[in-house]
Amino acid sequence: MGTKTIEQVEEQFETFQILNEEGEVVNESAMPDLSDEQLQELMRRMVYTRIWDQRAIALNRQGRLGFYAPMAGQEASMLGSHFALDKEDWILPGYRDIPQLVFHGLPLYQAFLWSRGHVAGSEFPDGLNVAVPQIIIGAQIIQTAGVALGLKRKKKENICITYTGDGGASQGDFYEGMNFAGAYNAPAVFVVQNNRFAISVPVEKQSAAKTIAQKAVAAGIEGIQVDGMDVLAVYAATSEARKRALAGEGPTLIETLTYRYGAHTMAGDDPTRYRTSEEDDEWAKKDPLIRFRKFLEAKKLWSEEQENEVTEKAKEEIKEAIKKADQEPKMKVTGMLNNMFEEAPVNIREQLEEFTAKESN
Repeated sequence: MGTKTIEQVEEQFETFQILNEEGEVVNESAMPDLSDEQLQELMRRMVYTRIWDQRAIALNRQGRLGFYAPMAGQEASMLGSHFALDKEDWILPGYRDIPQLVFHGLPLYQAFLWSRGHVAGSEFPDGLNVAVPQIIIGAQIIQTAGVALGLKRKKKENICITYTGDGGASQGDFYEGMNFAGAYNAPAVFVVQNNRFAISVPVEKQSAAKTIAQKAVAAGIEGIQVDGMDVLAVYAATSEARKRALAGEGPTLIETLTYRYGAHTMAGDDPTRYRTSEEDDEWAKKDPLIRFRKFLEAKKLWSEEQENEVTEKAKEEIKEAIKKADQEPKMKVTGMLNNMFEEAPVNIREQLEEFTAKESN
């Protein structure tokens, strides 16, 4: 009886898709109402992010960036979901979710400073409704429930969206945050970008559940599994989740099936030790840029010339952003100590005195 019940639940979570791997529409009724200009802008953002990722990896290898989590392969999941947001919506990201912040208004040079661990990389502009990227896996899920409840209590017509990976769905914070948001009917959207590996642990070894989306059932909220390589499907699912939240219908859990083509981070991870070349090849055929490019080309909305323009613009803006980041004064120990407390305790004051003397020599 128990097994049958689980199977019945799992059958509810079929993968939602609009474009197949060839860029053909397979779900006409679900096509979002986007103008030609909006469709082109989505492609621009994905191409821009792919070039940014390539340059960031090179900069990391040159020692010019610090912590960096590659993004290639996840552009549709990241940017399709962000495209459904309002400027006043809140984003609580994980450490890979930097593109969403930049397209929400974070200057690119600050994203580079954040990667370097520079305090100026976390001094966000006024009016930018984002939190600093969370390093602790899944901690942003609980924080999202709180921010969303705050928006509800203040009667704001906005939502709070958060992102984590499949590994984040194995954390206790994941269920606690969804459960809290569901209990208080908070306007939250939880996006789990299932790229199949929590660093090196395959998703099949993280949970006996066939989908992450079905975990929404236990929290009493809506859940959907989406083809995360299909930017239109991700946009449509997020747009619907946002509408539901604003209508007072509660949170939604969105599982996007995606893949990161690079390492988990540039801090020594070697994906060839836990992924096969066959698996890489399989997912390369699902590339979100290739799929959406085929769709737009068939509609005469995209060309090689347009793509080259975006590529050159990205390279130039990245060059200028890293140059600006290089001009930021280097951090000092005294600066770190001054940032720790509003009123420094005795031990910090002693260290400040010591390092002030050292830095003045």
